[in-house]
Amino acid sequence: MGHADPSAPRQRIAILGCGGAGKSHLARQLATRLGLPVTHLDDLYYDNDWNPAPVDEFAAAQRDLVAADRWIIDGNYASTLPIRLAHADTVILLDLPAHTCLWGIARRRGRHRITPSFIRYVVRYRRTMRPRVEALIAEHAGHAGYLRFTSHGQVNRFLAAL
Repeated sequence: MGHADPSAPRQRIAILGCGGAGKSHLARQLATRLGLPVTHLDDLYYDNDWNPAPVDEFAAAQRDLVAADRWIIDGNYASTLPIRLAHADTVILLDLPAHTCLWGIARRRGRHRITPSFIRYVVRYRRTMRPRVEALIAEHAGHAGYLRFTSHGQVNRFLAAL
């Protein structure tokens, strides 16, 4: 786990991690417990036909979101991650094994598009994306509390402690 005090007040939470790790589930749980509004970036990025939002519109929407005093935003989108990190008071990285994430994806079938390239992304996440995400956290969120969970058990203990 990271270096944040589990009892510290949280008003602006960025949740990151591989697809299938449970970011949206954690966001909903935290929203219920803390009374914060939630935005799932996948819902902001894709339309009903899975067309991605234009990059400038996606970034502008996030700048509007983080201007608020209270929020939870879940999703990676490394290209716009600095926007969220700069304003977050808490960063949570779900750093779960690939098999756990793949199981999470299999369980949500139908709600998200699952392609061979997405499965490769999940399998390679810890080796390729995690170092990039951790570098962005170090660069843009040194002011924020940082929690890194490597199992659903750690996440559940964190939630139980709130």
